[in-house]
Amino acid sequence: MSDSNGAKHRVVVLGAGYAGTHVAGTLARRLSPGSVEITVVNAEPDFVQRLRLHQLAAGREIEAPALADVFAGTGIRLRQARVTAVDPGRRTVSVTDARGGGEVGYDTLVYALGSRGADQGVPGVREHAFDVAARPSALRLRERLDGLEARGGGGRVVVVGDGATGIETACEIAESRPGLSVTLVARGALGAPLSPGARAHLRRACGRLGVAVVEDAEAVAVTADRVVCADGTGLPSDATVWAAGFAVLPIAADAGVEVAGDGRIVVDRTMRSVSHPDLYAVGDSAHALMDNGLALPMSCASAGYTGRQATAAIVARLTGRRVRHTGLEYVGNHIGLGRHDGILQKVGRDARAVPGYVGGRKAARVKAGILWMSLWATRHPTFGLPARRRRPARAGRGGADGAGTAAGATAGAGAGSRVS
Repeated sequence: MSDSNGAKHRVVVLGAGYAGTHVAGTLARRLSPGSVEITVVNAEPDFVQRLRLHQLAAGREIEAPALADVFAGTGIRLRQARVTAVDPGRRTVSVTDARGGGEVGYDTLVYALGSRGADQGVPGVREHAFDVAARPSALRLRERLDGLEARGGGGRVVVVGDGATGIETACEIAESRPGLSVTLVARGALGAPLSPGARAHLRRACGRLGVAVVEDAEAVAVTADRVVCADGTGLPSDATVWAAGFAVLPIAADAGVEVAGDGRIVVDRTMRSVSHPDLYAVGDSAHALMDNGLALPMSCASAGYTGRQATAAIVARLTGRRVRHTGLEYVGNHIGLGRHDGILQKVGRDARAVPGYVGGRKAARVKAGILWMSLWATRHPTFGLPARRRRPARAGRGGADGAGTAAGATAGAGAGSRVS
């Protein structure tokens, strides 16, 4: 979308996780580089395989492709910087990097900053617990586990939270570091959202790996050497892993963007912010309703669904085409139970587990395949680049209107600066 002065329509993607890299690559495939400029802003120089951070913490070596290599030759610009604020009125993003502060101007913003571990307000979590929601914290946990093994074994690890992250982390540590004692703390019954067969499989896996399970327990405090439960029970711990939930950064809320109670950006069916039409949210940052009316959960699958819908909408609106709806659904859970075991649990339209499941090595192979495909897709963000990409329908720096036409494409152009 070049204006008479040759300025391009600026698409800025905040975050280069699964959702952000997918969106940036797809837009680069489908929009003309002569008319659209795509910039990705990410704090870390490498792509983080968040789905495998529990494996990294347990001791495995996990690939972390350099984003400069990932985007090389795609026409996508990479700005390594941390996002500190968004100003929708001026259409700018404030960032900090090794050189100091700066601003990135945009015409269309894709907010894909993801989520982080949430302490749920429990005292001591920030000071004494580890998480596997980010690479630095996973590496700190790995260092602690190395230290426990180095002193002769017998160290005690307590994992709080029996969602997929907590289960995978407890099983991976128990399998990779058999000299450590691992306890998994479940707020209710272990694996409650799963089907009866899958719950039984999970219990057998925990028994096989030596993971002790404490059920119907609420952690109310974490100290340097224990987890305190609501009934007064103290679980001795040399390394506490907090996996009891995730939260988003307050950047969108602080900017005046409409958010849900959990801080996620409220979007329409096309992933467009209901309060700011130049902003799209994808992945864990988006509060999006599925076709069944329920909110999409934070998950890798949700990143794919929301990313596909957002790119379809952005391309359609910029090129004057009708916005089509892509699928928004939650089909189930893939839970790894160490390297050679797992559970694939499908859910129905009501997001509840259906009878039956796939378990064992077959489930582990499927999960490994998903991880491999996710990394491959990230390494090749513009795979299948078409010979002819679409040019925006009109010159100017504004976005198209909600009907998916080019009408009003020049209205409300922002005065934000380019990447500084």
